[in-house]
Amino acid sequence: MAKILVADDEVDLEMLIKQKFRRQIRESKYEFIFALNGNEALTKMQQHSDVEVVLTDINMPEMDGLTLLTKLNEVSPLVKTVMVSAYGDMENIRTAMNRGAFDFVCKPVNFQDLELTIEKTILHVAQLRETLNAIKENNILRMYVDENVLKFMSGTEYEKSLLQNETVEATVAFIDICSFTSMTEKEPPNEVVTLLNNYFDVMVKEIIGQKGYIDKFIGDAIMAVFRGDYHLDRAIEACLAVRKQIESIPPQPGKSYTPKVSIGVNSGEVISGNIGSADLRRLDYTVIGDVVNTAQRLQSIAQAGQIVINHNSYEKIKESFNCEKIGEVSLKNKAKQEVVYQVMN
Repeated sequence: MAKILVADDEVDLEMLIKQKFRRQIRESKYEFIFALNGNEALTKMQQHSDVEVVLTDINMPEMDGLTLLTKLNEVSPLVKTVMVSAYGDMENIRTAMNRGAFDFVCKPVNFQDLELTIEKTILHVAQLRETLNAIKENNILRMYVDENVLKFMSGTEYEKSLLQNETVEATVAFIDICSFTSMTEKEPPNEVVTLLNNYFDVMVKEIIGQKGYIDKFIGDAIMAVFRGDYHLDRAIEACLAVRKQIESIPPQPGKSYTPKVSIGVNSGEVISGNIGSADLRRLDYTVIGDVVNTAQRLQSIAQAGQIVINHNSYEKIKESFNCEKIGEVSLKNKAKQEVVYQVMN
């Protein structure tokens, strides 16, 4: 049902509209709200925020229609206004149009023409709302979906590419917030979630700052991926910045918990593609492979405040970053022990 506000100081107009549109009112197609001047119209707008169309006279006491038109644009930009007035001269029409009027109907009112104008205006408002919703959904989608997926979503190539994958060079970083799980057992859920999201905001900012992207959130950890030129160097820079920023966060008032991160980083060839169920359309655009698994296992052996890498990564960055050898360690499902290092600065 479309809600229409009529602002006119002629009381007879209210009666005429109720008579001419009685079928639409009875069928709940239209609901009309009436005001005798601009001030009253603004009050009614506050009471009925879902008004879609305003029909307003120009010459009214207290506040005229042209002034009301300006105010309506400030109060509700989506509402479209049709001027209904005996003042049909070009000057008034031009003034109304310049102030944002959608259309103009002259008195005496031709109600058949008025109905067509109302229908056209309601359709226009509906199209505006659909466009805004699409923009909103698109912005939300961009928050959660990798940009490589979005490239396909506007065309038929999306359907063809759901299960395509490729091998790429990348660096994967697993960043875990240490001892956060134990804190969740002591604090109220809302406080836990708010605090975790605040930590994630800090981490995400540094990752994006080095042109990485968030592959996924895993509990109280982040899996980040870096691709392109110097992806390993950028990943290490991001991890150093994350560690510094997280450790600079003071404890919450009355709480003893001080956040720290443990990080595992690995670099090499990964398989990039949409993993999941194509039938259910529940797919994650992600990277998989031994490089990813090793990064996660390096994180699992990292202590609080450590950024752990293997020997291959060390050889690539040793001239750019200060690293310290930890020694040989056993990683899950690895036959041989690996020599690992921690990045100091």
